[in-house]
Amino acid sequence: MLGTEKDAVTYSVIMPATDRPPTMDHCVQAVLHAADPPDEVIVVDEPAGMGPAGARNAGAMRATGSILVFVDSDVAVHEDAFTRIRAAFEEEPELAAVFGSYDDLPSIHGVVSTFRNMLHHYVHQSSGGVATTFWAGLGAVRREAFVAVDGFDDWRFRSPSVEDIELGLRLASAGGLIRLDPEIQGTHLKHWRLSSMLLTDLLYRGMPWTALMLDRGPKAARLNLRGSHGVAAAAFTLGLATTLLGRRRLAAPLAAAYFAINLRFYDLLLRRAGPGSAAAGVVLLVVHNAAALGSAPLGVMAFATDRLRRSGHRATRLVLH
Repeated sequence: MLGTEKDAVTYSVIMPATDRPPTMDHCVQAVLHAADPPDEVIVVDEPAGMGPAGARNAGAMRATGSILVFVDSDVAVHEDAFTRIRAAFEEEPELAAVFGSYDDLPSIHGVVSTFRNMLHHYVHQSSGGVATTFWAGLGAVRREAFVAVDGFDDWRFRSPSVEDIELGLRLASAGGLIRLDPEIQGTHLKHWRLSSMLLTDLLYRGMPWTALMLDRGPKAARLNLRGSHGVAAAAFTLGLATTLLGRRRLAAPLAAAYFAINLRFYDLLLRRAGPGSAAAGVVLLVVHNAAALGSAPLGVMAFATDRLRRSGHRATRLVLH
C-alpha cells in the first residue's frame, strides 16, 4: 500500500449561498485560513432562489471528498474547526456525521441578535453527545452515508427550514452514528430582527418541526426538548394554560419553575452580554416559546397537507459520482 486509510480521506466544504449574502466572502476566507483546511471548497451561489437543501445537494454532486462538510454562508468557522472534525472521524471510524455549535461571541450585536445566537449556542452546548439529528450550519457527513439516504430532501424543503434535522433523522434511522461536538464552533454573522425571529419560530422552524415530530415520532424532538429544555417547555405550556384558565395559584409556581430552569441561560446572557441583554432575554425567551407553541396547530395542518401531497415523494434520487 502506498498510503494509509487516513491519507485517503478527503474533505469537501459545501457552502450554500444562492441568496448571495454579504457575509459569504468572510465565511469563505475563514474556511481557507483555518488549520487543516479542506481539500476543496464549493460555493453554490446559483441558481438564484434555490433553497439551501437543493444548493447543498448540488454542491455534494460536484464534491470529490469522502467527507462532506456543510458550512452556512453566515458562519465563520473557528480556526480549529476542521482539526476537530478530522479528529472526530479518525477516532470513530463508524461515525456517520458530526456537527457543532455557534460560539458565544456573535459578531452582530443588538438585543434580538444576541438573544437568538446565544440561545442556539446554549442548546447545542448543553446537548453534546450522540444525536439523532443534524445541523448543517457547521456539520460533516460521510459521503457514503449521505448518498445512502439520498441527501437533503430538497423536494419537501424548498426554503430554509428543518431540512438538516430531517436529514439527521434519516441518517440515524439507517443506523448511522451521529455526534454533536460542542467544541466544533463557528461565529454566527446573521442579524436578527424581532420580525425575522417570529417568522422563523412560527413558519420556518416551528411549523415544519411540529409536522416532522408527527411524522417521525419522539426522535425529532430530542435536540430542542432534551433534558431541562423539555421540562422548561412543559412548564411554559402548562403555565400558559393555567393562566388562560384563571388558575393563578397553579400558574405562579409553574412560572417560577420555568424561570429557575432557564437560569443558566439567563446567566450566560448576563456574563457574555451584560444585564440589559439578560433582562431582555427573559422576555424574548417567553416570546420565543409562545411562538413555538403557536406554531403547533400550524404544524398539524402542515402535516396533514404534506401527507396528501407526498404520494409521489422525490421522484428522482441524488446521484453522486
